[in-house]
Amino acid sequence: MHRFFHLVDKSPSRHSAQPGFCRRGLEFRALGTFALRGTAICNTPSYGNFGVRLMVSGAESHHTKRHGLRAELPRARLFRRRKVDHVNFVVAGVQKAGTTALHDFLAQHPHVALLRDQALHFFDKEEHFGSSRAGLVTEPDYDVLLENFDSGWRWRVAGEVTADYLYYPRALERIARYNADMKVIVSLRNPVERAFSQWNMRREKGQEPLEFLDALKRDQETGIWRGPRGNAYIARSLYSVQLEKLYNLFPRKQVLVLKYEELRRNPFGAIDRVFDFIGVKRLRNLRNRQRNVGSYSRKLTSEEREYGSAIFEEDITNVENLLGWDCNDWRVKAAVSAAA
Repeated sequence: MHRFFHLVDKSPSRHSAQPGFCRRGLEFRALGTFALRGTAICNTPSYGNFGVRLMVSGAESHHTKRHGLRAELPRARLFRRRKVDHVNFVVAGVQKAGTTALHDFLAQHPHVALLRDQALHFFDKEEHFGSSRAGLVTEPDYDVLLENFDSGWRWRVAGEVTADYLYYPRALERIARYNADMKVIVSLRNPVERAFSQWNMRREKGQEPLEFLDALKRDQETGIWRGPRGNAYIARSLYSVQLEKLYNLFPRKQVLVLKYEELRRNPFGAIDRVFDFIGVKRLRNLRNRQRNVGSYSRKLTSEEREYGSAIFEEDITNVENLLGWDCNDWRVKAAVSAAA
């Protein structure tokens, strides 16, 4: 617990409050207490007296006087920037289910630090983890991860948004080994529409030559879990398998699962749940920057929806049992929505 002081300048001259230090021997009159982790705000000085909000660190001694508190300080630093030394949470998936929107909302919070490079993929890129020898797990250089955060004086929690982590079991294992208390956020979407959106994206990038139905059949013929990670249209939409692996590594109290359709319908309510979960205050006046995101000219046909729904029907039931959700809106008999 730190104190909120009024700094009384008793010298005849006028002093300015300089970020970075306060002089020794000045009288600090206590105005109250408040919790502050590593931050300070210095107000513009007025003539004779001026207010300072600061974090007192490393005080040699302090004692009360009749008019307040006198503190003798070797150093009281203001605006001290701190490096991120640990990651508190990850948004782990799934691809094409609103992770970009979650990132944009989180990036607006002054108490949240996020990676500069969203393409780092620290926990699912083998290049960051040496090959294990004699059954021993080689620990990576976590500085590669931590140095990708900008230092700052306001952040309270640090997080990473990488939509592949839920799908890639090694990534989840590595995250658990790095921080057993990690909080994991996941967004799930109608599995057929998620797969179609992924296919549409790859198609427009020139990475997928097949039509959607043919691509699904290729996954089935190749082996759902054996195809290239870039494709994996079916595997990435089999959520219950991925959630079970997640729950084997993290207790449920450390996992927040959102429904993409609710995120689209009520984005500010969803992000409030995220802020509560990671332990930062809710914000007003957030900007929703996700306008026309993922809208493609090619739409999902009724034939494709029916074929895909047959593939995912059993898994949808498993998700309902795991999460206690009602996922009837994901089934083919539900009202057909435009796939994005």
